Amino acid sequence: MQKLREECGVFGVFSKNTYEIARSVYYGLFALQHRGQESCGIVVNDRGVYSYYRDAGVVNDVFSAEVLNNLGVGNIAIGHVRYGKQGEKGRINAQPIVVNHIKGNLALANNGSLTNYLELREKLEMQGLVFHSSGDAEIIANIITRERIHTKSIEEAINCAMNIIKGAYSLVVMSATKLVAARDANGIRPLCYGKTEDGDYVVASESCALDSVGARYIRDIAPGEIIIFDVNGVRSILDHCNNCSSSLCLFEYIYFARPDSVMDGVSVHEARIRAGEFLSTELPVDADIIVGVPDSGIDAAIGYSRSSKIPYGVGLIKNKYIGRAFLAPKQSMRETQVKIKLNPVSSTVKDKKIILIDDSIVRGTTSKKIVKLLREAGAKEIHMRLASPPFLHPCYYGTDIASRDCLIACKYSIDEIAKIIGVDTLAYLSVENAIRITGNGNNFCSACFTGQYPTAICEQNRKKKYDYKIGEK
Repeated sequence: MQKLREECGVFGVFSKNTYEIARSVYYGLFALQHRGQESCGIVVNDRGVYSYYRDAGVVNDVFSAEVLNNLGVGNIAIGHVRYGKQGEKGRINAQPIVVNHIKGNLALANNGSLTNYLELREKLEMQGLVFHSSGDAEIIANIITRERIHTKSIEEAINCAMNIIKGAYSLVVMSATKLVAARDANGIRPLCYGKTEDGDYVVASESCALDSVGARYIRDIAPGEIIIFDVNGVRSILDHCNNCSSSLCLFEYIYFARPDSVMDGVSVHEARIRAGEFLSTELPVDADIIVGVPDSGIDAAIGYSRSSKIPYGVGLIKNKYIGRAFLAPKQSMRETQVKIKLNPVSSTVKDKKIILIDDSIVRGTTSKKIVKLLREAGAKEIHMRLASPPFLHPCYYGTDIASRDCLIACKYSIDEIAKIIGVDTLAYLSVENAIRITGNGNNFCSACFTGQYPTAICEQNRKKKYDYKIGEK
């Protein structure tokens, strides 16, 4: 793990008209590709008959024109993109999940991670349920299905299930006649919806995916809200709202989200600009030029430049045809990717004192390689500044920090890390300024920085399910 890995991205469309709806989902997933490149899937609903396809790979490879044509027509569809945890192979945890039960069909896609996953799985297994994956989505789908058997509607079943599942989740769920979206009471993972000129409703993890299908962003789904789209329009269930403080993951703004997205009313691009401005006033350094690490370090670098008046320069070029290095499941593959992913611009960095801006350091391996590239290109000094505080604690909400063992900041001091990665100086953004980057005073989950979790974490789950393998205890 060179960078952090986020759980995934979800997308859904509800239309009153029947058409080749899979293509709309395809465009939406393509816009969310940055949230997961290991597997993807689409389910199309044609009057209660589901057609679906999911496989390992990126959206453009998995969904050929032939596959999209075979999905046929429908008026409701959902889709999902997912990263693969280290050691995970194939499509075993690919989503969406499809369930056929006595009251009809259900399809579900989830972004997030349950904090009571192990407890729920063991309980369900003891009741005789058989699982085919190690992901949260199958747990959630089973619980909703069990509730649906004795409730009057899919939304009522989801409402009951939300009393059972704990942690972070942003769901899109499809029944024969409805598209339902739901967000956990803390709102840890993002979810929003919009509407196209043709009257189709669209749900997505990020607003950039709404833009990709021509949908106008309406609003974010509130923490704890269940929102239902059907032929009667849009309505909400608010039973789980305002039961706790909103706690959107702060690292969504720092790294995960695309800069052209808007989350909880705040531009991700502007938030990253502010992070760079805070870095400049908090951690100034004398230098000739500022260089941002593509892509998520660039906005903060621009903010640092604006505030410090030190010119911004393009010092690293990114190969646009390779995914984020951390998404490669094997260490050897990631190391090869770093070499071909970035290339220094010698004319920009030669004989210069550089301020190198990146969003974060996890292990430090990628940073060390980038610094080496810049040194070989002739950089005179390299001062690294990070647009986030140091990662010191595990995450249980969908960011793949399973333990402190994988965090370089837990093992070494700042000066030691600087020496390891080869920079002249190193500094992090403070927690106090990190939570100010949105400028709206909202509460955020910053547990990976502070250790203060917005929800209870059961001791059993502190072992974490990252090591859970099917058929093993």
